[in-house]
Amino acid sequence: MSETDKPNIRPSDGDSTSGSSPVSPSRYQVWKMFDHIAGRYDLLNHLLSGNRDKAWRKKMTGLLPEGDRLRLLDLATGTADQLLALYDSGRAAGGVGIDMAEKMLAIGRDKIEARGLSDCLDLQTGNAEEIPFGSDSFDAVSISFGIRNMTDVAGTLSEMRRILKPGGRALILEFSLPASWLMRKLYLFYFRHILPRLGAVISGDRSAYRYLNETVETFPYGEAFCRLMTEAGFHSVVAHPLTFGIATIYQGDK
Repeated sequence: MSETDKPNIRPSDGDSTSGSSPVSPSRYQVWKMFDHIAGRYDLLNHLLSGNRDKAWRKKMTGLLPEGDRLRLLDLATGTADQLLALYDSGRAAGGVGIDMAEKMLAIGRDKIEARGLSDCLDLQTGNAEEIPFGSDSFDAVSISFGIRNMTDVAGTLSEMRRILKPGGRALILEFSLPASWLMRKLYLFYFRHILPRLGAVISGDRSAYRYLNETVETFPYGEAFCRLMTEAGFHSVVAHPLTFGIATIYQGDK
């Protein structure tokens, strides 16, 4: 565990931006919500993160396991930004992305085709909780901003470990909460009051961005999430906080 990693902190602790912490929302068929906002998803990701999401995805490429000609699997791949970023490392022979949101995948396929990568990158409809590939199949498995949308997080982590080759690595990029009280207060104000309004104006779906802040605030992060990875059988689990801790990359090896 990294020295900068902190225990999971309930957002209401010492926070006066809200009278109580939000209740964790249902993840049932959440992919339908992402299909609804698919056309504006990339724009909103870049805009609402201040374009930091691109840097975070690139940071993950530096954490791939050793070796060349790696075979990649990206879960909840959406429009394939993470899969493309990992492939751009120059160390992958090919990769597959799976997602339940077919309209998101259609956008990702267009990106892959536009870059002439259809022979080495493939997108398929699939559930990260029941990965449709055999055990010991991939050198690296990633999921970016998707693990908190799973109905069975522990089961998803176990599936990620199952499909990895021995020595393979799981990389998980997810929102988290800053350790600094002041940064957390500002961050939560933005997430609770500004982001849902901006998201509603641009995407036409306020509920999607209310869901975002509710899932981020109620999802385990830092030490708590590292424990989940360890319990799923990963070793050498490390958390890499990014941008004052508003996002974190977690890595664990099989």
